Amino acid sequence: MTTSVRLRDNPKAVTLLWVIGVVALAGSAAVAITLGPAGLSVGEVASIVVGHLGGTAADVTPIRDGIVWDLRLPRTLLAALCGAGLGLCGAIMQSLLRNPLADPFVLGISSGASTGAVLIVILGVGSGVVGLSSGAFIGAVISFALVLLLAHAAGGTPDRVILAGVAATQLFSALTSFIVITSADPEQTRGVMFWLLGSLGGADWLDVALCAAVVAIGLVVCLTHSRALDAFAFGEDAASSLGVNVWRVRLTLLLATALMTAVIVSVAGAIGFVGLVLPHAARALVGSNHRRLLPASALIGSVFLVWVDAVARTAIAPQELPAGVVTALVGVPAFAVILWRRKARP
Repeated sequence: MTTSVRLRDNPKAVTLLWVIGVVALAGSAAVAITLGPAGLSVGEVASIVVGHLGGTAADVTPIRDGIVWDLRLPRTLLAALCGAGLGLCGAIMQSLLRNPLADPFVLGISSGASTGAVLIVILGVGSGVVGLSSGAFIGAVISFALVLLLAHAAGGTPDRVILAGVAATQLFSALTSFIVITSADPEQTRGVMFWLLGSLGGADWLDVALCAAVVAIGLVVCLTHSRALDAFAFGEDAASSLGVNVWRVRLTLLLATALMTAVIVSVAGAIGFVGLVLPHAARALVGSNHRRLLPASALIGSVFLVWVDAVARTAIAPQELPAGVVTALVGVPAFAVILWRRKARP
């Protein structure tokens, strides 16, 4: 029996992992906020946050207060929320489709959401009626509906879903590029292309509140279907025989995934590999029981993207790397290791 299996079966060990994870997230966020041209200590950050929450006001300059409260804190919190949402979406899609390669980026949801958002930003389609997040959600739903249609026409097997997702990704990426190239001015083009690679630079408290609400709702919805997801591990027929309404559960969870992905894309762009790699790490730590797997994927995703954002804004300062570039540089080797370990597993 491996060490990971013993951890999964030991409630005390699992509880200890949760404590370590929460402490790692809080510590990562605190340290990440201190990083940047204006050097700050964890103590200063804590005193500024406490002051804004009703405690004793921090004895710092207004500039340093603004750096923490208006710039770095919302950005770090948004990174944590986006990482949680992407990790959760990846775990859901991998379970629903019974395919370890499934995630919102691979299945075209991120590309569709990007196209919807770009239509609002550049062409102004439905502006005033349809907001950025709504446009991204509509694009995500259309993209995934196309994926399901193509996969169904090709036989409906999980590998066909992945292939259909690759096709949809290319289609909507091409549409996005076409819109940007033909309709945007040079400054818009540069800004949109940087955003499409993933950027948390424009984070504000409204983005944090929106993302927090959607990810929290998504997590609750997914957790209420955790037993159904456990049944999906044995196949749709087995799940149906266990009393699971396969069609309803799949539709509910896919819509929840599309909504979370759309909101994340609208505030942070398309960030790949988080939903693809991190659910595998969570599964190795806590097993495949979805009541543990889903929050574990969200927690690991939060910690990961907080550090990704910290690296993105400090590695080549004063310039900034797109977050999607950093996740790809880290995610591809990590995913290669996961594939190698799965092959080596007896």
